[in-house]
Amino acid sequence: MDAHYDQVMKARDGAGQGMKKYFAYSTILDREAFLEWRDQHSYGFFDLPKGELAEAADLTLVYDFPSRWWGGRVAGLQDAPGHRVCGVVFEISEKDWPIISHKEGGVTGMCIERPVRVKLTSGQLVDAIAFTTNPARASLDGPVSTRFLEALSRGARSAGLSEAWVDSLK
Repeated sequence: MDAHYDQVMKARDGAGQGMKKYFAYSTILDREAFLEWRDQHSYGFFDLPKGELAEAADLTLVYDFPSRWWGGRVAGLQDAPGHRVCGVVFEISEKDWPIISHKEGGVTGMCIERPVRVKLTSGQLVDAIAFTTNPARASLDGPVSTRFLEALSRGARSAGLSEAWVDSLK
């Protein structure tokens, strides 16, 4: 358990009954890395539900957060007309949202929520929430984390994202 566990559990206790659409594009898609993080933080009771492949239009990845844990910069989102970011949309209960926020760095202030419009593989357009680097903590100093890129590619591939997208992550 880490120092944020009690904070997350308190937020879960006060959560509403609704659902949120979560657009995941990063290392949470790497099942092995997710399970390791989940177990290290005592959230063994939580698992990601089945999601649907999706694309967020007019966005790109930007490696703008220097992470000590990853040993280099990791990805956030940046507006970029004509570009796209591939990922997965999950329906997450409001009760479980604090766990997602913890995983994505929202609890520590590393990341913030941002609305995104995504197109599901069914063709349906939906509004979702993604996490991106907190502008107050963004920096392009230092190298991009090789280990992060490996986890990002592994997660994209295991989620069933296109090989063209996986190749673009290298």
